Amino acid sequence: MGLKVELKAGERFILGGCIVTNDNQRIRLLVEGEAPILREKDIITAEEANTPAKRIYLAVELMYIGRNPNWYHEAYFILMRDLVRAAPSTWPHVITVSNHILAGQMYKALKSAKALIAYEEELIDHATRGTNLLCQWPESSPRVANGE
Repeated sequence: MGLKVELKAGERFILGGCIVTNDNQRIRLLVEGEAPILREKDIITAEEANTPAKRIYLAVELMYIGRNPNWYHEAYFILMRDLVRAAPSTWPHVITVSNHILAGQMYKALKSAKALIAYEEELIDHATRGTNLLCQWPESSPRVANGE
């Protein structure tokens, strides 16, 4: 049995090396065979890859839809190394993505890279909230009273 893909009017997806755009009405397709399929909502462009995890996702995306995934391995492993050096807690997520790549399971690697993006957003949110919390201590706080 093939993959069922439902598209809204105007929605696009990648099928193999082609971009398929739905016209003006909802449609359901049945895709049979071996070809990478990526919905528009799951595509990250180079312009959108503005964080380390998103750049990793883009590298995996290019491996998934490209004809020769090996072309992107070196870039992926450099990005992976840099991210883990900057944020060691990302290691379990990165190793999951890497294991899928090494096993040739590119779609699973892509899904794991999406989880890495979510984790990165949590880290950034946590760091941002922590900074804001420090800046918003009340004047009566013991740390403020002691000149900290």
